[in-house]
Amino acid sequence: MAERIRWGVLATGNVAVTFTKDLLVDPKTRGVDRLVHTVTAVASSSSAARAADFLKEVGAPEDAKAYGSYKELVNDPNVDIIYVSTPHSHHFQNVMLCLEAGKNVLCEKAFTVNAAQARTVVEKAREKNLFLMEAVWTRYFPLSMYVRDLITSGKLGNVTRVFADNSVALNPETTFADGTHRMVNPDLAGGALLDMGIYSLTWVFQCLYLTQPEAERKPPKVMSSMQKYEPTGVDESATILLTFPRGSQGDAHGVATTSMRVATNPDKKGTAGPGVRVQGDKGEVQIMPPIQRPTRTKLVLHNGLIEEKTWTPPGPGVGSGWRNGFGINLHPEGVGHGMFWEADEAGLALLEGRKESRLESLEESITIMEIMDEVRRQGGFTLPENIETTDYLI
Repeated sequence: MAERIRWGVLATGNVAVTFTKDLLVDPKTRGVDRLVHTVTAVASSSSAARAADFLKEVGAPEDAKAYGSYKELVNDPNVDIIYVSTPHSHHFQNVMLCLEAGKNVLCEKAFTVNAAQARTVVEKAREKNLFLMEAVWTRYFPLSMYVRDLITSGKLGNVTRVFADNSVALNPETTFADGTHRMVNPDLAGGALLDMGIYSLTWVFQCLYLTQPEAERKPPKVMSSMQKYEPTGVDESATILLTFPRGSQGDAHGVATTSMRVATNPDKKGTAGPGVRVQGDKGEVQIMPPIQRPTRTKLVLHNGLIEEKTWTPPGPGVGSGWRNGFGINLHPEGVGHGMFWEADEAGLALLEGRKESRLESLEESITIMEIMDEVRRQGGFTLPENIETTDYLI
């Protein structure tokens, strides 16, 4: 019989809506029968009424609790794990609140705003013997597993270069004219790097770091360039060159780029080419944008093989009347967004007694935060002290 994982949801924004709707899809639709997810409580910092509206919007069970404060949520004894979906400026304080209350945590990306905060929450989770995981959902897609298998199987040969771009032309002066939106607001840890660049780094790391034997993984050297968004001082674009030392295989290069000024996929129809290229001496695999939720790959080998694949996330299916997506951008009827796979990994970890993910260790999350720290250092970009602090203030 499937075991029930009881979730609490901390914050009620668009990401939380999308995640929770996916979470409540029957896991059997994606071949998972060991567990079933449910939502037992949700908290909004604005009001319990907002939390109650959220529960109705996502179709949560009628007995789920609606709280008007995060402290009430973390103290609910009927919650096994909490999904933290606040802006990353608040992740450190919110995750610490959960861990101090003895709750397991799945925290949205970027994990924190700096490596010092990441190390602190990891230390707290280990002190409390709790599960903690960064919610980099892209890693758990079957598409991502396929790409990693191409690398580890040798089908691409010796992979020595990965290009990854995640950019959206947001026209910030117009779109975020008042400077308060989280993308451009330093008080919400704004900028392209932490919000969008994390996906570019994710692709580079899962291809050039995660695919190496664990004992041989070494942090890369970092060179970068950053362009500032002058009205508020956050980064509007960043270009990162990572050199991964790999012993006898030779160094591998990862190029991760992100921008809110130009777009990976200008017409949003996938006609601009791949967002990620993974290149080996036998050929390459291309991942079409959007790279955070890719659904198409193209394998091109020197021997003449060309293999294109489509990867549509499962869901309740046509006739269900169910639709999910992000904001107003909904997918076809019955098609999932793809956030349930990371929830499955977290749930299975709880059943198996694991304290971290199999596909992104806590040490790797810290290493990626260290990379972003270095990129910000090289670009001369710091955030307000109350955002960067490692003092638990709640």
